Amino acid sequence: MGKFVVMLLLGTALAAGVGIWYTNHSAYWAPMENVTLQATPVGGAAPEPFGVSDVTAIRSASSPLGFRACFTTTSSPAFMSERFEVLENVAPTVPPSWFDCFDAPAIGEALASGGALAFLGQENIAYGVNRVIAVLPDGRGFAWHELNNCGKKAYDGSPVGDACPDRATFKGDF
Repeated sequence: MGKFVVMLLLGTALAAGVGIWYTNHSAYWAPMENVTLQATPVGGAAPEPFGVSDVTAIRSASSPLGFRACFTTTSSPAFMSERFEVLENVAPTVPPSWFDCFDAPAIGEALASGGALAFLGQENIAYGVNRVIAVLPDGRGFAWHELNNCGKKAYDGSPVGDACPDRATFKGDF
């Protein structure tokens, strides 16, 4: 009887582990079609297209932070840095392993070494979430979402202040 109980517990733990892995790795992620990537010009004007192609994007159904995209562009980082708002201290987040065009550690290293530049794609694409665009000199580009100051305050429970949009009336694009 004891062996049966142990086997039942081990089987249940294994099934739960597989279910959790599948949920995190595949269940909430879906490919996105017709993704438009834009960047915010210096001075804060409305985001505008900057010439991308071959966009491959995924989205998580569970969080606005669950967005990753890979693309190619003919716009060089130097050109973009003159035209669009440059971001510093950004870090890409790791996607599911099957989305292999997005290597978050390599992108992070390129950003840290100056081999890539990051730009503000769109502020508040979802409440408290900005879209970040990173471009390498070879024309490869990447996009992801990260919390902005309003998002960090809203999600840690701090008062958001007047600089943040009103959450009750906010309508994002994502």
